[in-house]
Amino acid sequence: MEIINIEQGHPRVAQALTMLTNGLYRARATGKPFAKIIHGYGSSGTGGAIKEALPRELRNYILRKVIVSYCPGEDFGPFSSAAREMSARHPEISRDSDWGMHNDGITIVMFK
Repeated sequence: MEIINIEQGHPRVAQALTMLTNGLYRARATGKPFAKIIHGYGSSGTGGAIKEALPRELRNYILRKVIVSYCPGEDFGPFSSAAREMSARHPEISRDSDWGMHNDGITIVMFK
């Protein structure tokens, strides 16, 4: 699975979203069906600005057909319909180290 780290260097939201765009297109070009976005959870303990902006941005990428779907890390496991859909299409996803770990600092995207 490709890793897109938009937390590295603790960027502001606009810069992180630029990193996301570059990372998504680069990851999609590899032909792998998934990418893991590392965005962190924010230092406040209640979720950071990047984590808050990410779902809105990912919905736009779905509309533009860059990605098919996404699953927040806290839902990435067998009890989430989004994660189960990913696993049904690509069973290898359930072998990822974050599967079922409720990691609030990541989001998984599916390309195809």
